[in-house]
Amino acid sequence: MAVFEGSFIQTEPLRFAVVIGRFNDLVSVKLLEGCQDCLKRHGVDTNLHGSQVDYVWVPGSFEVPVVARQLALSHRYDAIICLGAVIRGQTPHFDIVSSEVAKGVAAASFQTGVPVIFGILTADTMQQALERAGIKSNHGWDYAMSALEMASLMRQLRSNLAEPYSRNTQSLPASFQSANVGNLAAESEELG
Repeated sequence: MAVFEGSFIQTEPLRFAVVIGRFNDLVSVKLLEGCQDCLKRHGVDTNLHGSQVDYVWVPGSFEVPVVARQLALSHRYDAIICLGAVIRGQTPHFDIVSSEVAKGVAAASFQTGVPVIFGILTADTMQQALERAGIKSNHGWDYAMSALEMASLMRQLRSNLAEPYSRNTQSLPASFQSANVGNLAAESEELG
């Protein structure tokens, strides 16, 4: 039995790309600030001239997925964070854009195997968007946390799945240390 879990430490080798939609930049810049704050506090060099994070600006949220996919295909990044805001207007444009952006970001991740984090706020009003981008809380922080965890998890999976399967349970996370591993393994064999 093996248990894999992402962590928020040992971030030095990780590389990230952040794709930011310029449309509604009042919101997306705040998301970017929250994202950078989180990454920096977890040991990632967020400097524009550093080697760990690359930033790509696109016209709007609709253009985010194609750029995220291209970055993921390069296999230079452990995770890609997509930031932007789509705010409801008087036409069905909001529904179309938000739906297609979500599908595109998910497809970029599925097609490449690189975690692509969906950080596109969808809100009914500018006030709602601003509340989620810093007035009440900053979801940019949450998106960065997801990227850190997924980047770490995928590195673990790639390195462990490349090795032959072993029943080594010594690398279990602390949350499983107290579990009776023998019983879990026995139950697993009975089921399969």
